[in-house]
Amino acid sequence: MAALDDIVRNFPDTDWSATPTERAPTTNVEHLLEGGHVLCFPHLAFALSVQEQRFLTPAVSDGKAKNISLRDDGSLRGASGSAQDQADLRDMIQRFSTQAQHLVNRLFPHYRGKLRAAKASFRPMQVEGRDTSWRKDDTRLHVDAFPSNPVHGVRLLRVFTNLNPAGAPRKWRVGEPFPEFLQRFAPRLTPPVPGSAAVMRALKITKSQRTDYDHYMLQLHDKMKADLAYQKDAPQRDVDFDPGTTWVVFSDQVLHAVMGGQYMMEQTFYLEPTHQLYPHTAPLKVLEDMLGKALLPAA
Repeated sequence: MAALDDIVRNFPDTDWSATPTERAPTTNVEHLLEGGHVLCFPHLAFALSVQEQRFLTPAVSDGKAKNISLRDDGSLRGASGSAQDQADLRDMIQRFSTQAQHLVNRLFPHYRGKLRAAKASFRPMQVEGRDTSWRKDDTRLHVDAFPSNPVHGVRLLRVFTNLNPAGAPRKWRVGEPFPEFLQRFAPRLTPPVPGSAAVMRALKITKSQRTDYDHYMLQLHDKMKADLAYQKDAPQRDVDFDPGTTWVVFSDQVLHAVMGGQYMMEQTFYLEPTHQLYPHTAPLKVLEDMLGKALLPAA
């Protein structure tokens, strides 16, 4: 597992190519990703055209969400502007999604044909000063878990790129390895109320039935964010991702907080733990081993 002092690993790539080249040499790094590292590419930029640079303003958002998202069905959510503006913005996000797919295919050949692309997004809003509830406050250390969208143990692999035109970094904090964090918080976990998952599904509080895994991951997310002493004193380090930097991480495994920055691209991929190079490193397996029970229903 990644130690905090070397959790970020830097690579020299300057091209998004799907196959190894002189400008894109990095490949076969699944073991680093699964070990809890953040894979950082300081010279791998996502280039905007002159026309696309007009989107580097918060005014491109409709104000209803912090992200502008390209969904699985090709629809664009969260954008303002004319039909042409939205079409051009959709094309920009789609191009990033395609390049991110090329990147992960090269970096992780073991995952080829097994990754499922989820939504891609453009994030034009400034992190600092955002008014939100403590549960949604991503300036607090957390692992990704979603109240309404159970993932049933599936991994969350995410590709980010900082687009900031003014030289501002994307400022993160990263925390201790997931197993060590879990040892601290496992005694605080409580089992789900019998029948609650079915009720939440029937009331459409969740999009699918919440598994025990989703229940415990959401508890970990919430309890970590609510613990201000842990937020202040837990093992952690600051990491700045400069403009033109791309980074890749399992965001359900690496404790992270977003402290500052503006203008970023993001692509999420889903991966079944059984398709990992080392499945035992998945949060599902670590949680099951810690709690001594299965957290998914029998197939």
